Amino acid sequence: MSTPGPVRQGLQLAPFRGLRYASERVSSLAAVTSPPYDVVVRPDGLRHLETADPYNIVRLILPQTASPTARHQQAAQTLRRWQAEGVLAPDPEPALYVYEQRDAGQLQRGLIGALRLSPPEEGIVLPHENVMPHVVEDRADLMRATAANLEPLLLSYDGAHPGTANGSSNGARPTTPAPDAPAPEGPAPAATPGAQAVIDRAVQRPPLLATTTEDGVAHRLWRIADPAEIAEATADLGRHQALIADGHHRWATYLRLRAERHAPGPWDFGLVLLVDTARYPLRVRAIHRLLRQLSPADALAAVGDAFRVRPVAGPLPDALAALATAQREAAESGAPANAFLLAGGGAFHLLDRPDPARLAAAVPQDRPQAWRELDATVLHTLLLDQIWQVPDAPEHIGYIHDAAAALKQTERHGGTAVLMRPVAEEVVRELAQQGVAMPHKSTSFGPKPATGLVLRSLELS
Repeated sequence: MSTPGPVRQGLQLAPFRGLRYASERVSSLAAVTSPPYDVVVRPDGLRHLETADPYNIVRLILPQTASPTARHQQAAQTLRRWQAEGVLAPDPEPALYVYEQRDAGQLQRGLIGALRLSPPEEGIVLPHENVMPHVVEDRADLMRATAANLEPLLLSYDGAHPGTANGSSNGARPTTPAPDAPAPEGPAPAATPGAQAVIDRAVQRPPLLATTTEDGVAHRLWRIADPAEIAEATADLGRHQALIADGHHRWATYLRLRAERHAPGPWDFGLVLLVDTARYPLRVRAIHRLLRQLSPADALAAVGDAFRVRPVAGPLPDALAALATAQREAAESGAPANAFLLAGGGAFHLLDRPDPARLAAAVPQDRPQAWRELDATVLHTLLLDQIWQVPDAPEHIGYIHDAAAALKQTERHGGTAVLMRPVAEEVVRELAQQGVAMPHKSTSFGPKPATGLVLRSLELS
């Protein structure tokens, strides 16, 4: 376990020739987009995307064939065919892209570009979660086959405080623009030169594209090709480090593929979206576990006296509220605040008040207290590893971002859903800055960028 050193050279964001859908060749831009690959977890969701438009991006990020090798080859062939047919076409010159997402409750804007890769020990890009090797291997095979970055990672940085990844030292945040405020007319207001000033000027101009996806989120994209504006934005970003908000497996894949090459080139960079969370705070949500081969009855019987176990009433929102209350009351009383909601078989059960002796014996003591107290740490070290003895393999555990979707899976296919509460953002940041990785799939930051609005081909000059 190493602590990242001080930031000497910060984020290095480079322009690239974006590969984008030709709007006249598809039914709509919304119909060819997708959530990130790891959010499309249900077969019905995959089928919905595949049937939305024959050119939906899911055919590249999650191709469906009999074997992994065939899947990756199919994705590469599909990408080449779509380019040859003019469905996907490169922009005429390298650029950075301003990307905006807007819904009823949030406005987010950031810069999409090609980020120079750096290992964690340099303290420029900070991961906060461990990764699963089989996922990195799959993503690496896909990127090798396609020679493309098909979807951007989401990185956050604190534009108000150079040299920090996310969040100010005192926790204060500047006021965020109202999400439903109309775009101002006329010249942009005066702003300190830098990435945000470039973004503010860009959004005064007509967008390169605009679409609203079926979830009600409006997406807009602008191209920044002026060398002076690119220099202004990149000089500012060079003073900052960033936290990986979403995309740990893709970042690990970027680093793995770069290590395979010994000469400088396009593999030294990876596609990212950088969001200044001092101005546009992200949401942090939990990622739930689906234990595919463990029944609720067996799960509860095995727990014994390691946790207090209580049935709680549904429906799902009421059961989740009981989970939040249990954690809050435990924290106020000084007891271990770890709590989990088990769902399946038409019932909900609350697991809370873990036995301190069992915790101390299961959880490694050579990590910071904030790590030892994480729900994900307790879940994996005590419940999954010792009590339930569930292997961390895809056939045993599914990771689902939406609690209702996890519950639906148990109703359809059996098993047990373990529903969790989100981790506080300041805990994520604290551990990342210490160089301490959380268990994989501990957090879900958002809103996540839509996949399919702009791609990066490593074969374009």
